[in-house]
Amino acid sequence: MACLPQRYAPFVYGIIQAGITTAIASAVTTLQLTGFGMQFLVGWAFAWSLSWLTMLPVVIGIAPLIQRMVVALTIPEVPDN
Repeated sequence: MACLPQRYAPFVYGIIQAGITTAIASAVTTLQLTGFGMQFLVGWAFAWSLSWLTMLPVVIGIAPLIQRMVVALTIPEVPDN
């Protein structure tokens, strides 16, 4: 398995997250439009690749902002001693 430096972790996370999310969303929509069969597979492959290529830059670009917002909106828990 290839190992990347830790500094690339947000990008790897974004790639995986965008891929899974768009795969599921496009599968649900394509299934509703076409039913299950060869037309579904062709339609889903096109819809997924288009949506993934569209969402990948959004996820990669927005992830650091979301992470900063989460840190700003939460406080660390103090361990009970």
